[in-house]
Amino acid sequence: MKRAEIEEMYRRFCDAKAEPRGELEAVNPYTHLVAVVLSAQATDVSVNKATGQLFKEVGSPEEMLALGEARLREHIRTIGLYNAKAKNIIGLSRILVERHGGQVPGERAALEALPGVGRKTANVVLNVAFGEPTIAVDTHIFRVCNRTGLAPGKTPLEVENKLVKRTSEQWKHRAHHWLILHGRYVCKARKPDCPNCAIGDLCGYKAKTIV
Repeated sequence: MKRAEIEEMYRRFCDAKAEPRGELEAVNPYTHLVAVVLSAQATDVSVNKATGQLFKEVGSPEEMLALGEARLREHIRTIGLYNAKAKNIIGLSRILVERHGGQVPGERAALEALPGVGRKTANVVLNVAFGEPTIAVDTHIFRVCNRTGLAPGKTPLEVENKLVKRTSEQWKHRAHHWLILHGRYVCKARKPDCPNCAIGDLCGYKAKTIV
């Protein structure tokens, strides 16, 4: 995509949904961090179902440690990889208490030092919890960027770097949400809904079926 086309794409996304929101449910930065960790290789819907009761009981790392790993596993057992995720959540909760006064840090390096937290998770937390203009590249955004020609790349980091470079400042804070929602509901993996795509005329996808 050319610069003018990218600007037009974001303008259309903004016209359709000026303030996009993530679909994970949380009550504070800590529960949001836990939800994002749980969402790896799982849907937001499945995470929200599992955390509905959990977050009524737990709202801080101290409370998570008091809950314990065994009881946490019971809450999240419907989510894939729940054993490993429970271990990571207890581990990161302990670090937050011991090193960060029970608070979620707003620095990338500190976030990525937590168990179960990689670059994508750190980007989501920085964006949603701290208002940073980061762009997290998940499978949906990776697909959209490569299909459309917005920011093609062979790795999530390559796509992220191109996205950051090609997205103007006014759109950066919301770009992650627009692109993930577009990939989740329109530019779907198996059957993209090209006829109802708002940016079909800007898209470089050769197999698109605009009617």
